[in-house]
Amino acid sequence: MTPNDLLLAFYGDDFTGSTDAMEILERAGIRTALFIEPPTSEELSRFPYIRAFGIAGMTRAMTPRQMEDTLRPAFEILKHAGARHIHYKVCSTFDSSPDIGSIGKAIDIGAEVFEPKFISLVVAAPSLGRYCTFGNLFARMGIGSNGHIHRLDRHPSMSNHPTTPADESDLRLHLSKQTTKSCGLIDILQIEMPPEETSALLEKIIEEKQIVLFDGLYAHQMSRIGALIDRYGNHGSPHFSVGSSGVEMALTGFWNAKGITQNRTQWPQPGESSPLLVVSGSCSPVTARQIDYALAHGFEEIALDTPAIAAGTHDPAYVNEIGKAVRFIESGKNVIIHTARSTQDPRFIRSNNILKNNGLTPIQIQTHTSTLYGQALGAVARNILENAPVKRLIIAGGDTSGVVARTLGIKAVEMIAPLSPGAPLCRTFAPDSPANGLEVNFKGGQVGGEDYFTAFC
Repeated sequence: MTPNDLLLAFYGDDFTGSTDAMEILERAGIRTALFIEPPTSEELSRFPYIRAFGIAGMTRAMTPRQMEDTLRPAFEILKHAGARHIHYKVCSTFDSSPDIGSIGKAIDIGAEVFEPKFISLVVAAPSLGRYCTFGNLFARMGIGSNGHIHRLDRHPSMSNHPTTPADESDLRLHLSKQTTKSCGLIDILQIEMPPEETSALLEKIIEEKQIVLFDGLYAHQMSRIGALIDRYGNHGSPHFSVGSSGVEMALTGFWNAKGITQNRTQWPQPGESSPLLVVSGSCSPVTARQIDYALAHGFEEIALDTPAIAAGTHDPAYVNEIGKAVRFIESGKNVIIHTARSTQDPRFIRSNNILKNNGLTPIQIQTHTSTLYGQALGAVARNILENAPVKRLIIAGGDTSGVVARTLGIKAVEMIAPLSPGAPLCRTFAPDSPANGLEVNFKGGQVGGEDYFTAFC
């Protein structure tokens, strides 16, 4: 691989969203590697066949100061990688606030590092049930499901998110609380105008606006967006975009239409892989229903004592939990280990009260628990992998998944095959770890139907 081979490099604000972006690229025939940390030249050289790469970060659970310390050096590495396009990948429900996971902060840093003519903002992702019309975001309940579609500020899950509740569906207004940069719009009607007219309109908008939001409702509109933004990227001066995997959908749709890339249609059949191990740090009601369904269909459950973990009174070796899980797996049982079933779980409420009484603010609680519970799940999973015949692991929860991956010693992953929209099956590169070569799936809280876990067995 040479720098001129790279079409795109991205930084994901969490692990599950990063595998989502990787899946879109792989489906378009673009070989992609996903790294846990910004890769060195030597690490990139281990993957000479790739034309894109990503970094699975954890900035969605960071304060602006933490984001500054993390993103600026990572963006500098991406800037010099030679890719035509750089993408800061965010959740398709735009999870963020001025105090945590600030997308505006990422935009400000990216504008300084990459100095783009303008910043593209693409959040619509029709294949994932995410739609943007006249600047307002709508989301289906669950990804890869048949749930109802809600305006974001009326979405049953996102409007009640424990850390970044959605109280505004107009993304321009939402973003204005996080950055002083102005945001223009190419709306759903303008996307359908003749390409030369839309292109001229875009040029006019970027004379006055630093960010341009692109509406999207139908799949064919994504390639139109790709055509609009692709011409601003080149290997010497990459174009900087922010958004969901809609950025990858837009660019690959255009590249495929132009013959630059070719969609991949053949994938290996993963087959059955039971017993399955699931570790979940998700508090989403979507994941809660998936856990309920799995338990009703033969899965065994281990509920971590999260209040004890929060208080620091738990067994740091998790001997009972690990022993119980190993016995279940050795008897052929699928196992789910979780930190909470939902935000209504008594463990969730008690844990938060313990941390609140210790003087932590809600923002500090979020960042602290992502690390604390992610490390607990990672330590338990690592010990189970050392002692039980597990071939496939599911890690659920966007904010905790990156910590779990790091605790497992995972350095990079590559996609094996698409299984559920936004959550492909991957293989790990984890030298000196029992997770090396493992089949792993990273599932965001909103991803999948009720039978998600049972379908992976």
